[in-house]
Amino acid sequence: MKANRHKLSFFLIVLALVGLCGCKQETPEGKAKAAAALGNEVTEVAGQAAVDAIKTPMDEARQAEGKLQKSAEQTAAELKKSTQ
Repeated sequence: MKANRHKLSFFLIVLALVGLCGCKQETPEGKAKAAAALGNEVTEVAGQAAVDAIKTPMDEARQAEGKLQKSAEQTAAELKKSTQ
């Protein structure tokens, strides 16, 4: 009787191991490509956000620089008029 139990236990364990190993879920190739494309989109969006975060302050700084340049030119022109 014990031999039958041992054989049955061994058979059930082997069956469980074969079932677990055989049921590995692998990503189909199409899903892998879709996931990679989504990853690329996320990376591109994050990269564009980083560029925009730098570009906006730089554009504002350029505008301020332009205003300061015009102001300096006007001041120089006024000084030149007053000295003549």
